[in-house]
Amino acid sequence: MNKNELIGAVAEASGLTRNDATKAVEGVFESITAALKAGDEVRLVGFGTFSVAKRKASTGRNPRTGEPLAISASAQPKFKAGKGLKDAVN
Repeated sequence: MNKNELIGAVAEASGLTRNDATKAVEGVFESITAALKAGDEVRLVGFGTFSVAKRKASTGRNPRTGEPLAISASAQPKFKAGKGLKDAVN
């Protein structure tokens, strides 16, 4: 399912117009993104938790030449599925 299909599914399930469903879906994405940028965690009980994992700087190797590469520190978004989602999938 891509974003357009998600918007269509939300519009159908909620009875919203496609335009309102687009605003709702994009609003959810923007809110989650803003919370993660601020360093917060987003917990959706029964669905899952969005958080940010900090990765330390490290040294890697170029697989072709074998020469060392510096890998800078970064923040990675992370999602952990909740019990409700896991149960629904299994």
